[in-house]
Amino acid sequence: MTADLRLGLMLGYWGANPDDATETVLAAEACGFDSVWTAEAYGSDAFTPLTWYAARTTRIKLGTGLVQLSARTPAATAMTAATLDALSGGRLTLGLGVSGPQVVEGWYGVPFPKPLERTKEYVEILRKVWRREVVSNDAPHYPLPYPGGTGLGKPIKLTLHPVRDRIPVLLGAEGPKNVALATEIADGWLPIFYHVERAGDVYADALADAPAGFQVCCPVTVVVNDDVNAALEIVKWTLAFYIGGMGAANLNFHLNVIGRMGYDDAAAEVQRLFLAGDREAAMKAVPDDLADGIALCGPLDRIRERLELWRASPVTTILAGGLRDPDHLKAFADMVR
Repeated sequence: MTADLRLGLMLGYWGANPDDATETVLAAEACGFDSVWTAEAYGSDAFTPLTWYAARTTRIKLGTGLVQLSARTPAATAMTAATLDALSGGRLTLGLGVSGPQVVEGWYGVPFPKPLERTKEYVEILRKVWRREVVSNDAPHYPLPYPGGTGLGKPIKLTLHPVRDRIPVLLGAEGPKNVALATEIADGWLPIFYHVERAGDVYADALADAPAGFQVCCPVTVVVNDDVNAALEIVKWTLAFYIGGMGAANLNFHLNVIGRMGYDDAAAEVQRLFLAGDREAAMKAVPDDLADGIALCGPLDRIRERLELWRASPVTTILAGGLRDPDHLKAFADMVR
């Protein structure tokens, strides 16, 4: 159980058009949100919008939820994070994730295999950079200096003196081994789909060795609507897209995590319909209780009631997505407090 549930604003990544959410971020800061989060996949990047909001705010913390590990070398990510952390007065939390082979190999053009090894090595290099060590790395995925080329590469340390020598790192993870790795090497975990009534059992063993202060920052779509079914349908469209389209037919991590929550047959049917081109049928095939379990939907009184389930979970921060109305932001912030 979380004694003090915190509240973040999850903006995610842009859709087809640029999305300046400054007014929403300012409203969230004014009504007491603890943090604001951006994301990236293969559209808008995570750091640039977050820097934009950092320059327009004073208190609210800044989180990447998440940065694509394969998009940048560890040194490049460390430099960018240290720069933004300095400009914002130490407000950054760095959320990292390995994504999947379609994006990693198809968009970033680097190999996907051995994601756990790569993640561990990546985080080790980040922390060496922030401590201003002379950075070298003999491990296989990110060797420094580069073995080959001109032969002139040499170990280097960061010229910038970071405002913090340990920026918090959270790992985006879905599989139990990845979540367990987060408890070993990171400061927290970023789930993508966390069913508040089922995921506790799914992840109990993976979280068993989590140290004191370990963060579980969970994206939760919040849809305020007197029509509960209409609210759930918004969540079901997102689920159908991830289960059906965000991954290969024979390797989809999102489908797998939904299956581990007890929805194997439903997830397989959603994927089948989505890949057949019938997206509306795929959405309708998403079980209502799946959508209801990962989100907060309906009128404010219903949301307030179901929020108690999240207080009783291992989640330490709800990253509320979908909220833009200032009145709804304030109402939700008051509920969490």
